[in-house]
Amino acid sequence: MDVAPRRVTAKDVARRAGVSQSTVSYVLNDTPNQTISAATRERVHQAAQDLGYTPSAAARALRRGSSETVLIVLPDAPIGENMALVVETVTEVLEPHGFTVVYRRQKDGHSLAALWHELMPAAIANMAAFPPGDEAAIREAGIPVVSSTLDTGEGPAMRVPQVTVGHVQVDHLVGRGHRHLAFAASDDPQVAEFMTRRLAGVQERCRALGLPEPLVVEVPLDAEGAAGAVRTMRDRDEPVTAVCAYNDEIAFAVLAGMRARGLQAPADLAVIGVDNITIAPFAVPPLTTVDIHADLVGADLGRLVLRLLKPELEVPEPAHESSVDLVVRSST
Repeated sequence: MDVAPRRVTAKDVARRAGVSQSTVSYVLNDTPNQTISAATRERVHQAAQDLGYTPSAAARALRRGSSETVLIVLPDAPIGENMALVVETVTEVLEPHGFTVVYRRQKDGHSLAALWHELMPAAIANMAAFPPGDEAAIREAGIPVVSSTLDTGEGPAMRVPQVTVGHVQVDHLVGRGHRHLAFAASDDPQVAEFMTRRLAGVQERCRALGLPEPLVVEVPLDAEGAAGAVRTMRDRDEPVTAVCAYNDEIAFAVLAGMRARGLQAPADLAVIGVDNITIAPFAVPPLTTVDIHADLVGADLGRLVLRLLKPELEVPEPAHESSVDLVVRSST
């Protein structure tokens, strides 16, 4: 069994150079007002080079009070196009001001506390990945937190209203004359929190409009399974005529399942997705979808961070809720 090599410490450098650990710290940190001879400095630098020693991120951060890093914590879900776009636009806002943006997925059982204690970031952006209790502990340690929240949120936060997405989908389909709707769900448990909220929006709007309860059908991302899901929607006393898909990928699967059964959108089944990803216009037919503007979410999160870390810049107050817009194409 391979054993990871032990990390070289300042104590190892001190032993190698024949000096105290505090001398190593003074030399490598170039601490002013210390009387250390040129020969001793040379021995310390040579020992550090020989051993491959570099000061830890935490040590560097403690000297400054924090690092110049902004940590984005993502939920334990697939990093799709929109989440990647959020990270990209946060980075575009912050990097010109000297901040380095890093991200991690928050998996169950992995200690977020261990990470921020080691990294000592200047700020943390919570992408609906950890609860308010964790946020409070981080703020108590002096690290600002901004959040992207699902439907609700407190403090410096960017709200992305998932329930509203379901409302927009239903309103559009009802406007097209549909009454018997289905919700095409993902079978991926990692997206359950997002999906549950979007489904709640669909169900809530159907009840408000006096429509039958929408049929919920899991749609796998394979042609045969998708064809079976379409069969479930259609082989009913009151066949489904329109589908609110959890996202664009699930909508593509529904369209593929329809083709396998010789059906066409929107004549046999209208389909609407969510996200407006890059390839949505190239679906067959082009996909109607709901755009949650991930690029604007990321830019506003970046501005929230800047307002906390660089108040002298007088960054204008960003929006605290993303817009949710219908993009109509041929699938409905």
